Amino acid sequence: MATLMNGINRARVIRKWSSTRSVSTLQGHPHIYTFPDSTRPGHHILSLLPSEPPKTDLAIGSTSKLPPTPDSFSENTKFLEILQDVVSKHATEDPEVKSQAQVMASTSGANLGSGGLFFAAGRNQKRLGGDSAGGASGQGGAGSGGRGGWIHVSDGRRPPEYGRIAWPEDIFGSVEVDGNGEFVGKNGNYQSSGTYRLVTRDGILGLSPFLRDKLVQRLREE
Repeated sequence: MATLMNGINRARVIRKWSSTRSVSTLQGHPHIYTFPDSTRPGHHILSLLPSEPPKTDLAIGSTSKLPPTPDSFSENTKFLEILQDVVSKHATEDPEVKSQAQVMASTSGANLGSGGLFFAAGRNQKRLGGDSAGGASGQGGAGSGGRGGWIHVSDGRRPPEYGRIAWPEDIFGSVEVDGNGEFVGKNGNYQSSGTYRLVTRDGILGLSPFLRDKLVQRLREE
């Protein structure tokens, strides 16, 4: 009897593993899984979880085209809320964001790798997203001079050119840094940009590996 049960359990594990292995992923994004939308023929559900059938309330959204475009994609507002919550809680733990903070504190700081060009504290926060063309001049110039300020936490799908900030649709939000490169307040006083879009002409959600892992962990908990 025990031998029979062991054989059944092994078969179940093999079937489960095979099912997971066969799930399709979005081209160029091996961490984003695609599923046919059973409620809308010709549409696909995009998710960071490989579970099948997909949990639509935790999916990134749905699209009528692969790869998705701004016109074909419908975002899941609940996913966007979870994404923002994860970024707000963990952005200051991200090695890439920490690196930006240290660059800001340096006397020669300029462009920050993830689109986080800093600007002096005290600037009007309504200009948080800014215009990518504004660059350093649009945010008070390059170099913090040890005064501290804010850095953007941005999507990596379109890294900005040197001395410029990311486009508003690529900015998750911003965190505050003091003159020593340390984050100010709880979670760096994170402020959501309110302008981020999951899909743009430059592609779909492009989180850092650290933040993506935190987001997947949160989705699994949900």
